[in-house]
Amino acid sequence: MKLTNTLSLILAALALIIAVLAYQRAGDPVQATDTMTATQPTADIPDTSSSTTEDTQEDDIAKVVYHVDYADPRRYSAMLTSINNMATTFQDDIADYDIRIVFVAHGIRFVTDDKLTGTPFAEDADLAKRREELKGRLASLRDVQGVKLELCDITRKQIGLDEDKLYSGVELVTSGVVRLSKLQNQGYSYLKIE
Repeated sequence: MKLTNTLSLILAALALIIAVLAYQRAGDPVQATDTMTATQPTADIPDTSSSTTEDTQEDDIAKVVYHVDYADPRRYSAMLTSINNMATTFQDDIADYDIRIVFVAHGIRFVTDDKLTGTPFAEDADLAKRREELKGRLASLRDVQGVKLELCDITRKQIGLDEDKLYSGVELVTSGVVRLSKLQNQGYSYLKIE
């Protein structure tokens, strides 16, 4: 029993030492390059010297997408506050950022002054009371903080809303949910205020 415990400890210690050495070797670019050169022909090693500084700079950009598919003005207001705080923090840190809002379904209520009467997205009393304030805050995020606004064109077409009734700076995207998926695949953090 004592011999088995001792052997188990020795084997565990050896495994730990091997793991540490492998980790250190992988983390050392000189050794990793030497190993690759010794065991593989150079034609198999990808040439990263031609990668542009634009690729590197794009990786340094904080990318965030907010999803608005709800009708609640209180919730929408909380999102505008969140975005303002985020953009201000990035600016204070002198960090590049790309913040987008994708409006889908009920979110269309927040990018037009049209009351959307006769649609599932029709203006209610709470929105009517807060519309000007919310519109001004959104315009400030767009104009001052550089936040991009995107609306699902499927939603717009379903209710027959003319494009000229949208707020300035709202870009139409073919499908809001497809756009959200693509942005997430491009490294955008997805946020939705609850």
